[in-house]
Amino acid sequence: MSVFDVIDLAGGVALFLYGMSIMGSGLEKLAGGQMQAVLQKLTANTLRGVLLGTLITGVIQSSCGTIVIVVGLVNSGILDLTQAVGVIMGANIGTTVTGQLIRLADISGDSLLLTLIQPSTFSPVVAFIGAVLFVFFKSPKKRNIGQIMLGFGILFTGMFAMEGAVAPLRESPAFVHLFSTLQNPALGVLAGMAVTVAVQSSSASVGILQALSTTGVVNFGNAIPIILGAHIGTAFTPLVAAMGASKNAKRSAVIHLYFNVISSVVFLALIQLGQGLFGLPFWNSVLNKGSIANINTLTSVLATLCFFPFTALLVRLARLTVRDKPGEELDLSMPVLDERLLQSPAVALQQAKSAVEKMASRAHSNFVKVVGLFDRYDSETAANVTHREELLDKMEVAISDYLIKISDHEVTESEGRAVSELLKFTTEYERIGDYTVNLMECAQQLHDQELAFSSLARQESALLFGAVERVQALSNAAFFNADLSQAEKVEPLEETVDRMCEIVREKHIGRLKAGECSIEPGIVYLDVLTNLERISDHCSNIAARIIGDEAEDLDAHTRKARLLAGEDPAFNAQLAAYKTEYLVPLAGVELTS
Repeated sequence: MSVFDVIDLAGGVALFLYGMSIMGSGLEKLAGGQMQAVLQKLTANTLRGVLLGTLITGVIQSSCGTIVIVVGLVNSGILDLTQAVGVIMGANIGTTVTGQLIRLADISGDSLLLTLIQPSTFSPVVAFIGAVLFVFFKSPKKRNIGQIMLGFGILFTGMFAMEGAVAPLRESPAFVHLFSTLQNPALGVLAGMAVTVAVQSSSASVGILQALSTTGVVNFGNAIPIILGAHIGTAFTPLVAAMGASKNAKRSAVIHLYFNVISSVVFLALIQLGQGLFGLPFWNSVLNKGSIANINTLTSVLATLCFFPFTALLVRLARLTVRDKPGEELDLSMPVLDERLLQSPAVALQQAKSAVEKMASRAHSNFVKVVGLFDRYDSETAANVTHREELLDKMEVAISDYLIKISDHEVTESEGRAVSELLKFTTEYERIGDYTVNLMECAQQLHDQELAFSSLARQESALLFGAVERVQALSNAAFFNADLSQAEKVEPLEETVDRMCEIVREKHIGRLKAGECSIEPGIVYLDVLTNLERISDHCSNIAARIIGDEAEDLDAHTRKARLLAGEDPAFNAQLAAYKTEYLVPLAGVELTS
C-alpha cells in the first residue's frame, strides 16, 4: 500500500464522514426540528422509548446525536432517567441503519435492473439531483431534500474511495497478520473503541470495517470484537456533552456507557466461551458488508432485549455512580396536576397550592446554593441551579394553565379569589427565581474573569445575603401555613433590607471613587445589590397578599403606607429589632476592618 493509497483512504474517510453528517443534518431539518418534541411527548413507557430512539436515530444517522438530545432533555427536566433508558437503548439499534444502507454496495448481477440499483450506479445520480435541489432552489424543503440526497451520494463516494484505497492490502502479509492479531478480543475491542472515539461515530467505524471487508481478511473472529468496541466507543461523546450539566443529565450519559459496556462484555465473553468450548464452525468465515451490518444490528437488538427488564437497575447504577452530595436533595420532578380533579375545584385548588409551594421551596433552595457560589464557585452547583430555574419556568406555565382550567368550571366566589391569588403567587416565585439566576451569573462572572470582592464588600454582602434568605424563609412559612404572624414579620425586614442596600451602595460608590475597589468587581457588586432588593420586594408582595386575605378592608399599598408612616406599634417594634440586628453590624463593618 503506497503513500498515495493512504492519501486516497484518508480522503475516502473524510467524504464518508461528511456525507453521513450532512445527510443526517438534512433529515433532521426536514423533520422540522421536532426531534426533541417527539421524544418529550412519546416516551411514556420504556418500549415506546426504544421505538422512538430507534426511529429518531435512524433519521439523524447518529446515536451520539440522539443521546446528546436526551442529555439535554434530562438536564432541563423534560425527561426523567427512566424515560431516557428506553431512548438510549433504541438509539443503539437506530445507529445500525447506516450499515444496512452500505450493504447495498454488495448488490451484484448482470441484469439491467440489478445494475441500476447498485449504489455505484445510482449514487452519483442521487448526488447530482441533490446538488441541483440544494444549489438552485430557494424552498427550504427542497433544499433539505437536496442536502439528504447529496449526503447520500457523498457517503457512497467516500465508501468506494475507501474500498479502492484498501484494495492493495489484499496482497499484504503484514496487513493479514495485523487483522489476525485482532482476533484477540482485547485488541479488537480497543481498536473499535479507538476508531469510534476518533471519528465520533460508531456508524462510521463500522462503515470503515465494511470497506475493509473487500480485502478478504475480515472474519467473524476479528469483526465481533471491533464492532463491540465501536459500541463502547460511541458512549464517550455524550459523556463529554454532559460535563457541566446537572447530575441527572450526567446519569443519562452514564446509563448509555453502562448499557454499551456491560452488553458488549457479556456478548464477547459468551462468544469467546462458545468458541473455546465447542469451536464455532463460522469463526474464520470471511465476512462481507451485509454480514457485518447484520452482526452490528443483531448485537444491538439482542442487547436491548436482554436489558429491557433491567432498566431500573441501570438507573440505580447511574445513581450510585453519580451520587448526590451529603444533605443535597434534588427533587427535580414536575408537580402532578391531575385534570381529573378539575370536577372538584376545591381539591384541584389544593393540588395547585401544593405545586406553588414546591415552586417556593425550589426558589429558596436555589438562593441558598447561589449564595454559596460567591464563596466557592462550583460548576455542578451552578448547573443544578440552572436546572431548577428551568423547572420553575415550566412550573409557572403548567400551574397557570391548570388554575385557568379550574376557573373555567363552576367555582364559588372564594374559590375564584383563591385562583386569582395563586396565579399571583406563581408569578412572584417565578420572578424570585429569575433574580436568583441573575445572582448566579454575577458569581459566574467573578469566577470566569478571576475577580473578587474587597474584604469590606464580602462582609457587607454576607449580612445582606443572610437578611434576604431570612425574608424568603419568613414569606415561605407564611404562604405554606397561611400564617399571619410570619407574614407580618416580612415587611419590617424588607424595609431593613432596602435600607441596608441603600447604605451599602453609598459606601461602595464611595470606595470606587476613592480607588479602594476595582471597577469590574465593583459593577458586579452593584448588580448583586439590585437583585437582592428585587428578591426582597417580591417576598414583601407575597406577605402583603397573605395579610390582605385577612384584612380585606385595606389594599396592600394603603396598608404599607400606613406602616411606613409609623401608625402600627407592632411594626415599629419589629422594625427597630431588625435595625439593631442588621444595621448596627453593617455600620461596624468598616470600623472593624
